[in-house]
Amino acid sequence: MGSVQIQCTRCKNVFRDRAARLQDGYSRQCPSCEVVLFFTEDSQHPFVKRAMRNARKARKEQREAVRRAAPEPRLGRSRAFAGRTQSAERED
Repeated sequence: MGSVQIQCTRCKNVFRDRAARLQDGYSRQCPSCEVVLFFTEDSQHPFVKRAMRNARKARKEQREAVRRAAPEPRLGRSRAFAGRTQSAERED
């Protein structure tokens, strides 16, 4: 999973967190100055806005990469689910 750079609103230190965690209502403590940062969609602080925008972008890219990597479904029956075919009748 991708990570996002976050800049602290107090000490301006830059640290990383996973993009999956960085959603509306998430809070994280800065590792250097220990201030608690709250991540909300309607935040007015530009550092929080940037981190939320980058996290949305990283999650979207991850979903698209998974979609591209998924195999396309094949038409027809697979060998694993071939089942029995009708066999010729036995003659006694």
